[in-house]
Amino acid sequence: MSDPTAAAAASPVAFATTLDARVLRHDPQWGLSTLFFGDGELRVPMVAAPVDTGVRVTIDARDVAVALTRPMDVSITNRLPGTIVTVERLAAPYARITFDLGTTRLDALVTWESVERLALEPGLKAWAMIKSVAIGNEAVRPADLPTPRRWPVVGSPDRAPR
Repeated sequence: MSDPTAAAAASPVAFATTLDARVLRHDPQWGLSTLFFGDGELRVPMVAAPVDTGVRVTIDARDVAVALTRPMDVSITNRLPGTIVTVERLAAPYARITFDLGTTRLDALVTWESVERLALEPGLKAWAMIKSVAIGNEAVRPADLPTPRRWPVVGSPDRAPR
């Protein structure tokens, strides 16, 4: 008879979402920084990057929880509304849930049991929750921010004719 715990340990499931963000502020009182990305803000342990600089954040899918209603009285600070776009059953007991947050796709790793209990399916509005402490220093690295495109000026040679 085979040992199911040995099989599970031999094949870990790992997914992550990487996104670019801008440092908005540091809150030394709490030891936290606030990062802005295209679809919201993240509170993370204090990052060693100046305000208004770019960082790249990696969020492990196993650190993302799912809620069907707006989470209120919970210790998880990062709560992002979105729509579930895929539910993928993986090797037992795992399922990969992909959220559409607007311009960002975020993966969550949950169990088959949670998929069934919460009736998770594509099209369902839900909340992705990420613990601040799950986004440690190793998950936030400096990154270049994209340069905003220049707006054409009337009479400028860069302005395309209509």
